[in-house]
Amino acid sequence: MATASTPVGGDRSSRLILLVSLAFNLFFLGLISAGPVRHLIHPHQRAVMEPRRGAAERIDRLAGTLPTDDADKLRTAFHTKERTLESAHAAYRKAQESMRSILRAQPFDVSALRSAMADVRNARQSLDAVLQDVIATAASEMSPAGRDKLADWTPPVHNAGAPGY
Repeated sequence: MATASTPVGGDRSSRLILLVSLAFNLFFLGLISAGPVRHLIHPHQRAVMEPRRGAAERIDRLAGTLPTDDADKLRTAFHTKERTLESAHAAYRKAQESMRSILRAQPFDVSALRSAMADVRNARQSLDAVLQDVIATAASEMSPAGRDKLADWTPPVHNAGAPGY
């Protein structure tokens, strides 16, 4: 009577292939389910490029990187222009919202979108100009160490659509 025999090496390699296949399947299952799970945990988080902070919080974040005396000078310069800054920030957000509405409108009007984009661009430039004026005013009174910190500062990357000040 003849018995069918399997080579010993073949049995080991098929187990290895099975384990590798199982590992890949679990890995890809984890990747696929991460999005829906993240949405369940943070349902209101939107992937929109809009500033989520007011000008005061932005200035405070920048001031947090400066020596104490220089941070106070930046905050003082901010407070003298606070209403202008908040107004420019509100105009920027309003222009962005208008652009979003035009993108959602039916029928779609490309010329209205281009006009709204120009409004967003102009509002952003106005906001940047006021922010830069606050920083320039404060920098003129800062120590060399404070100005060095300003020169080294870069805006956070996680909010790329927002002004970096």
